[in-house]
Amino acid sequence: MSAQVLATPSSPQNGTTRKKGRPTASFDPCVWGNHFLSHSSKFMKIDDATTQQEYEQLKEEVRRMLNDTNSEHLKKLYLIDAVQRLGVDYHFEREIDDALEKIYHDGVDCSNLYNVALWFRVFRQQGINVPSDVFKKFTNENGKFKADLVNDVPGMLNLYEAAHLALPGEDILNEAIAFTTSNLESISTQVSAQLAEQISHALNQPMHKTLPRLGARHHISLYSKDVHFDANNGQLLRFAKLDFNLLQAFHRKELSSITE
Repeated sequence: MSAQVLATPSSPQNGTTRKKGRPTASFDPCVWGNHFLSHSSKFMKIDDATTQQEYEQLKEEVRRMLNDTNSEHLKKLYLIDAVQRLGVDYHFEREIDDALEKIYHDGVDCSNLYNVALWFRVFRQQGINVPSDVFKKFTNENGKFKADLVNDVPGMLNLYEAAHLALPGEDILNEAIAFTTSNLESISTQVSAQLAEQISHALNQPMHKTLPRLGARHHISLYSKDVHFDANNGQLLRFAKLDFNLLQAFHRKELSSITE
C-alpha cells in the first residue's frame, strides 16, 4: 500500500417515590415531547399521492448516483457518507455494499487527514476492519499527532469521529481522541459560528454514539452548508427531508392509534 493510496490490508438523577404501595419513577421528559401526537396538518398531508410520487422518483435518483460507475471513488465516498449521515442508507444497502467493495478493491487516493479519516470511518461503519495505521503518517517520531493538524479543523473533526470506532489495543486512535478533543475544545471560540456549532455537537454527541434519527435530523439542517456539499446532490437532501417527515408521519399515526 502506497503512502497515499488506501487499499486492502487485509445521567439524569431520577427520584423514586411510593404511592399506594407501588414504586413510581420520575423520568426526564422525552426529547420529542408530544411532537408525534400533535395533530398538525403538515404531517397529515405529507403522504399524499403527489408527495409519494416525488419520493419514489428521488429515491431512484439517489440509487442512480450510488450506482454511477463513472463517479470518482473519493466523490462516491462523500456521497455514501452523506447518505448515511442523512439517515437514508437503509434504502440502499446493496448499492452501498457494491460501491464500497469496488473502492476497497481498487484503493483510493487519500492525501489529507479529512479524506483518510472519512475512508477509515465509512469502512469501519460497514464492518470492514481497515487498519488504523493509516493515520501514522500524521504523527511524529514520538507517535504524537503533528501540531500543524490543528489548522485543519474539518480534518480534526473527521479524525475525532473516526477514532470512536477504535478496537481494543489501537493506541493511535485513543491518542487521536485525546488530541482532537483537546484541540477542538480550545479552538471552538476562534472559528465561525457554524463550525463552532459542529464542534460542540460532535464533542457532546459523537456520531457513533448518537441515535440514527436524531443524527439524521441534525445533519439535514447542516448538509447544504457542508464543505463537500455538491449542488447536484440537492435531490439527496430533498429525499432525506421527505423520508424523515414520512417516517415521522408513520410513527405519529401508530402512536395516535395506540393512545385512542
